[in-house]
Amino acid sequence: MTGTTSPINEQFAEAAFSNQSVVFDELYSGDTIIAYKRKRVRDHILQYLKPGSNILELNSGTGEDALFFAQKGFKVHATDISKGMQQQLREKVVKYDMQHAVSNELCSYTQLEQLNNKGPYDLIFSNFAGLNCTGELDKVLNSFAGLLNPGGTVTLVVLPKFCLWETLLVFKGKFKTAFRRFFSSNGRKAHVEGVYFDCFYYNPSYIKKRLKSDFKVLDVEGLCTIVPPSYIEGFAEKHPRAYKTLARWENRLKATWPFKYVGRLLYYFAEENVIENVMLSFGIQRTVKG
Repeated sequence: MTGTTSPINEQFAEAAFSNQSVVFDELYSGDTIIAYKRKRVRDHILQYLKPGSNILELNSGTGEDALFFAQKGFKVHATDISKGMQQQLREKVVKYDMQHAVSNELCSYTQLEQLNNKGPYDLIFSNFAGLNCTGELDKVLNSFAGLLNPGGTVTLVVLPKFCLWETLLVFKGKFKTAFRRFFSSNGRKAHVEGVYFDCFYYNPSYIKKRLKSDFKVLDVEGLCTIVPPSYIEGFAEKHPRAYKTLARWENRLKATWPFKYVGRLLYYFAEENVIENVMLSFGIQRTVKG
């Protein structure tokens, strides 16, 4: 992947999300589709996390997921490159008296070798396509094996190179948006709170190829493949019956072809040295080499 030089692009992304941090929860906390996506990801993670598990969260934002898992009894180390997001997270942690369960660290996910708290962790977790803000996803993926406990899992939510709903915008004459992922090897400009930075798209094959020596794929699911993406603002609120029908169908088809490849993708990985029936849960497995 190419595009804006990575350190420079990270600076732009940091500025964008720091600008957004003070209004992020106000913008998204009441959004039905955002809530649907969060619940999907959380429910799957909870199926295979053991009591007391230690979680490393990447691009943790304002801490909504970190607090959720902390309140379920897990320990969370929440990392982000955005100073503004980290500040919002710290304020929430104090507000809800969760200092014993949530720690935080300002760190880019492309520099996880510089983490002060290296775990080891039982889960590495990235939600809401934060990993699409780098053209160096390979550096991120290469860091995972050394941060995980035996039997640890990885859950990633990543934007692939095709989105059904986005492509359908061609019928509204929005050709640039409809086809932006098809010619995106050098990245596409994203615009957040007055700041532009490059966004990159990754298909499952890219991630599988770079993790195959250390991990085994347990599952891939589509997220917002039939349900509209959240940037189609107000859809669920304006069309509640249609939304419920679409959500019901997505829940049925989320792990089937082609739906598991055409929206945001949910990747589950777990270490390979656990008992084989872990393959029935969701995650990716790490191979332990002797």
